Amino acid sequence: MPDLDMSGADTEPRPDASPKRSGHSRRLQAADGTLLHARYFPRRDGGSGDLAVVVAHGFTQSSRSPQMKRICGWLSEHTSVVLLDLRGHGRSHGHSTLGWREVLDMDAAVSWARALGYRRVATLGFSLGSAVAVRHGALHRGVGAVAAVSVPGEWHYRGTAAMRTLLKLILTKPGRMLLRLLRRTRVSPSGWSTPDPIDARAAAAELDVPLLVVHGDKDDYFPVHHAWQVHAAAPEATLWLERGFGHAEAGATEGLVTRIGAWLDEHTLAVEPVRA
Repeated sequence: MPDLDMSGADTEPRPDASPKRSGHSRRLQAADGTLLHARYFPRRDGGSGDLAVVVAHGFTQSSRSPQMKRICGWLSEHTSVVLLDLRGHGRSHGHSTLGWREVLDMDAAVSWARALGYRRVATLGFSLGSAVAVRHGALHRGVGAVAAVSVPGEWHYRGTAAMRTLLKLILTKPGRMLLRLLRRTRVSPSGWSTPDPIDARAAAAELDVPLLVVHGDKDDYFPVHHAWQVHAAAPEATLWLERGFGHAEAGATEGLVTRIGAWLDEHTLAVEPVRA
């Protein structure tokens, strides 16, 4: 049963492989050929843990953004981190598909974490990245736990002024040009498949690993009912409703990120990589 907390390249590791201890960047390739940028941060406390967390940022963010650098710095104090630039963002190629094809990006980063020698791999996403993490866990599997911060429970949500403004930018040519010029985010004009890909709420119901849902009561993009929807759908889920917390990376504190890392370390299962 779900728990509720109201407090504030496809390469299998060798059986004897030990994780590399020096951080570095890597060019990855998604299954559809899109070239991606990812960076590896080994845990900084010198421990020999077997857990790596693959982190996916929110819309218009990237591995270069100060928020993501801080988050990965905090997280890597006690666990190793692979920080991924989703397609259309940062140093990755391609165009953002707003959560649809990005599951392929996540899968490439998870495969790299396993190739580095980590026996346990979890995913952590923020906003857009959280929908990607939940969808990846359901569609591709191969991870031991999923954490979703500020997750959108449904597509096409227009219930807040922030989302109505964002959709105007995404769905119009002038808006997409502004996003490219001002936020260096390249959005695909092609739209999605028909019917729409499953959303995070539907994907959560298909998860077979623990899910952590973290949401703020001051989120001006997605109200708390999005978190309730995803939490209620998942077979094994924990919900943290954070008082005073806003949206995604912008509101994340060192204390919250550290708690998320500890939860992932405690709950991440050792699962076999999925073979193609």
